[in-house]
Amino acid sequence: MSPRALVTGAAGFVGQYVARQLLADGWRVIGASAAPAAAGHSPLSNGQRDAVEWVTGDLRSPGAFDALLDAARPDAIIHLAGIAHVVSAQTDPGLAYDVNVGLCGRLLAAVRVRHGAGTLDPVVLVIGSAEQYGRHDAAELPLREVAEQRPVTVYAATKAAQEVVALEAFRGAGVRVVCTRSFNHTGPGQAGNFLLPSLAIRAKALKRSGERTLSLGNATPVRDWLHVEDVARAYVALLSRGVSGTVYNVASGTGHDVATIARRMLALAGVEATLATDASLVRAVDVAALVGDASRLHSATGWSPAKTFDDLLENVLDAAP
Repeated sequence: MSPRALVTGAAGFVGQYVARQLLADGWRVIGASAAPAAAGHSPLSNGQRDAVEWVTGDLRSPGAFDALLDAARPDAIIHLAGIAHVVSAQTDPGLAYDVNVGLCGRLLAAVRVRHGAGTLDPVVLVIGSAEQYGRHDAAELPLREVAEQRPVTVYAATKAAQEVVALEAFRGAGVRVVCTRSFNHTGPGQAGNFLLPSLAIRAKALKRSGERTLSLGNATPVRDWLHVEDVARAYVALLSRGVSGTVYNVASGTGHDVATIARRMLALAGVEATLATDASLVRAVDVAALVGDASRLHSATGWSPAKTFDDLLENVLDAAP
């Protein structure tokens, strides 16, 4: 009988790639989301979308996780439901804390009751963010998991708080929690308000219009980028080979600054353009550089990225309208 995986936020950008990887690896997938994944541009084929057992509804509703766990009986849970956009979290901090921290707390409370009763003992993978690290000196990069967490945005703070909640469930009740601090990742299907899809959309627009200026906000921040397919592989690998109560960076170990990424995207699109700063796009709070060391993940699972950075840019560009 196939093992059962519950994915919260399964219809979201990363959730669909995770569901696809789970299906490919022989898991039975229960996808919890507000609505099933839509047809159209999606990493899920029609057959894969139909293979996911969709459970729809608001997970913030009283008793939602109790009903979900009793129906799904999962062997593993990948918790992806949450607010993933930094600016959106900053705009509505109350909602961000309720969703990103509250949902994790409600899920783990339901799991620990069943764990304590001996009726359910899933591995719970709680997805965090590299943003939790905040600002560190360049000499400390690439960051290892022992680095101090210094969140400087609401989004980062919600993810750090989520991790505290998750690890308490392991220490206090023995729930088999594994946490990630995932560095930047993207791919076909991510919303256009995220950096790389936005650059791809605007590069293609410049090619059509003939204009020769690409406006940027913060051009100097350095980030560690992965293809979402590699991230999905890492998450599924951690379900069977991650150590409970442990945090794992999901990272490439290489950083790229925004201006260099923009120039590379323009070159791939066949556009000659200059970069200009748009003050309206500049974040008041930003972290100069976030690059991660994924040695712990590699040692535990054998995982390493299969896609190159150019693969990532080309895939995002090809998918852009």
